[in-house]
Amino acid sequence: MHEDGPQRCTPALHLSTRKGTATMMRTTRTGLSRAVGLGAAVAITAVTLAGCGRAEDGAGSSGGSEGISDGPATGAIELWAAGAEGEELPELFDAFIEDNPDVDINMTPIPEEDFVTKMTAAIAAGTVPDLIYVFAEHQPALFATEAFAPVPDGLVDESAFFESVWETGQVDDVAYGVPWFTYARVFQYRADLAEAAGVDAPEDWDDLREFARTLKDTGVAYPLGFYVVPFDEYTAAQFDTFAHQNGGGIIDDDNSAWTINSPENVEALEFYSSLFADGFVSPDGPTSVDSVAYLTEGRLAGVLNGPWLRGWIKDANGQEWLDANMAALVPPAGPDGDRAASIGGGNWAVPEDADNADAAWKFVQYASEPDVQLTWFELMGNLPTVKSAWDDPAIAEDEALDEVRAAMEFGVPIPAVPTWNQVGKILGEQIERVVRGGATPQEALDTAQAEAESIGVGR
Repeated sequence: MHEDGPQRCTPALHLSTRKGTATMMRTTRTGLSRAVGLGAAVAITAVTLAGCGRAEDGAGSSGGSEGISDGPATGAIELWAAGAEGEELPELFDAFIEDNPDVDINMTPIPEEDFVTKMTAAIAAGTVPDLIYVFAEHQPALFATEAFAPVPDGLVDESAFFESVWETGQVDDVAYGVPWFTYARVFQYRADLAEAAGVDAPEDWDDLREFARTLKDTGVAYPLGFYVVPFDEYTAAQFDTFAHQNGGGIIDDDNSAWTINSPENVEALEFYSSLFADGFVSPDGPTSVDSVAYLTEGRLAGVLNGPWLRGWIKDANGQEWLDANMAALVPPAGPDGDRAASIGGGNWAVPEDADNADAAWKFVQYASEPDVQLTWFELMGNLPTVKSAWDDPAIAEDEALDEVRAAMEFGVPIPAVPTWNQVGKILGEQIERVVRGGATPQEALDTAQAEAESIGVGR
């Protein structure tokens, strides 16, 4: 999934910007980028963008529920960003600096798999940044530290956001995160191959099997692509959507107890694993990175993936190829018509001990403007959390994004508990045992349930 290798710094590269100077420490790594499939990504380890005015470190109030100060932001904002998205964030800084000329933004992108470890270490050491951009997968563990400030009163209009998305940043009905982007994973497939084979897009599990069987008969080696290599919490989250489509789910409704080995989940894993056993899905890939090439070459016919995939395919093959060959629809329903789609995204959050919380919250306020979220959509393909931004023609006139929005209505977020990453990894590994023939669905889910119960939900 999100793969980052060792980093090796090389001399700094100075670039001119509209309002100041950017200093980028260049580094080599492998990872995801907006142009995935076109070559290795070059990541940034630190970025500083300075305005024209005088910088004042540590200015502003402590933020929190008391609100923010009047006037422009000042001082330095230390920002940590998770994953490859950090490479593109500096594109948004200039407009903020133009309105806040006495502010500096010092940004450090951190590989996704290292983010929680580095952030919790910073909390323990008292060396936290002023602002973080964190994926939904990491929020439960970080918010459980109780080291983050509540969103200030009046900072943003809660009703402007999708309700289900706003709730991802809450703990016990208190908002600690402001949603930055969202997504729902939908079924994206080679419509041209399906039409040539005479098979319809899959509306339910039976259709999905028929879709895969028909495409395999035409020569597509493994028609379906799932989250594998490695089998981890992403695999587990995808399986959870199959469980919900079968009336189950891996945790109870109030996130207080694991329900991994319920009868509904066992049945769901029997169906899920049968797609591997029948040769419709390979346990060896492709990875998410490779799916663009596999879809392009016809070695793969359909995947459950987020809206960013269309951007990757467009970058690789062009808009004309994308429009002529790809289509999307909400994930297939289970046997009784239940639908479910994996949803997620990322939130902004400010540590309680931030030196410049006031300026950090003002940047969050800026990032919550519809036009800023639309700029981020254009850069990364990540969808806005502010509802009004969806009225822009770039989104409203895209039929594939209609399916994404529809899927959000029955979205399944990751379990909102601090131990999710640990339990999800265990469940992913047990799913691998099943699809490789080393355990039955019942055995694997019983094992995962026992280990999950010993770990608990972390609260």
